[in-house]
Amino acid sequence: MAKDKKPPGRFRQLWRVYKTTAKSDPSSAWLAALVLLLSIAVGLAVGFVTGDGNVFTLVLWGLSGLITGVLFSMIVMSKKAEKNAYMQIEGQAGAVGAVLDSQIKRGWRTSSMPVAVNAKTREAIYRMIGRPGVVLISEGSSARVQQMLDDEARKVLRSAPGAAVHKVKVTVDDSGVRIYRLLKHVYKLPKSLSRGEVTAVSNRLDALGAHASVPIPKGIDPNRVRAPKRKV
Repeated sequence: MAKDKKPPGRFRQLWRVYKTTAKSDPSSAWLAALVLLLSIAVGLAVGFVTGDGNVFTLVLWGLSGLITGVLFSMIVMSKKAEKNAYMQIEGQAGAVGAVLDSQIKRGWRTSSMPVAVNAKTREAIYRMIGRPGVVLISEGSSARVQQMLDDEARKVLRSAPGAAVHKVKVTVDDSGVRIYRLLKHVYKLPKSLSRGEVTAVSNRLDALGAHASVPIPKGIDPNRVRAPKRKV
């Protein structure tokens, strides 16, 4: 009986992310290298100024700059990998659900399943509930999406009168919010509810009924995403 292969270690996973991201976005490799070199340079400069010519101090600060540079370079590549992963599913049905299935900040109530969906066009409305209130997120580009947003907003106001309702359109261009900027945009919305009110509003809206049924892709794993093929 064949032995199960060991899952790749942490450093191997990071290296895989680096190669995949660098292949799909060459500028990310240069940016990570620049961050690394700047961190080393800053470390050496601090060691030179504070060490008064002491070689040991200079080396110590240089190593500190190297370690810091590696850490920040990994953060840069991780952010780039996440953005590239989201861009690969941009415009597909269920892409917003995949984002909402990722790591959401504490205090937010959400689901990767839409609360409303057009069966023909597969355009959908998703919902997030947090300190800013109720955020309705549309997926699709036709004029029907605005009507779907308005209909869901009226349902929310009937069930939770007084709760702030924010409408966000996710688009593939700058006419709305790009999918890789979605969570950042939502988290910046002004707060209007307490934690207790978030729970109360969530419970009221959950009583509206089950989420709409639509095939939704699973959450995105940047370690497994493949670089997009280049057109010849």
